[in-house]
Amino acid sequence: MPVASAGDTRRHAVTVTEETVDDYAAVTGDDNPLHTDDEYAAEGLFGGRVAHGMFTAGVVSAALAALDGDIVYVSQEFSFEAPVRPGDTVAAEVEVLEELGGDRLRVETVAESVADQAATDADDTDGEVVLTGEATVLSVPHDD
Repeated sequence: MPVASAGDTRRHAVTVTEETVDDYAAVTGDDNPLHTDDEYAAEGLFGGRVAHGMFTAGVVSAALAALDGDIVYVSQEFSFEAPVRPGDTVAAEVEVLEELGGDRLRVETVAESVADQAATDADDTDGEVVLTGEATVLSVPHDD
């Protein structure tokens, strides 16, 4: 039986800065100029620099990790709905939808761009949805 259960929710938020985008590019090696070059990005699809999509997915991962028990990411399906820019705060919320058996859980994942970090504590952030999807995780007790 999993430790987390249907109905459990968790949130995690990160404010995106030019430095965090640059650091993510350095760590991953993804130096796409839409993320790292102001002049290039200004003329591109988004009209300016944007954070890496997987950075936003990482905020979702942090929300999943906050669920009860030791959480092991098994799979994730998601869609990017809107860009995230330096200065935005990404607030991810996850909700356990059902227990699948074998300690596996189906979890809804949503990330929004909200006005500021304080807005992430509200139940209704009214932010722009930037990522939606579902994940499967294992939720197991931690053995000391």
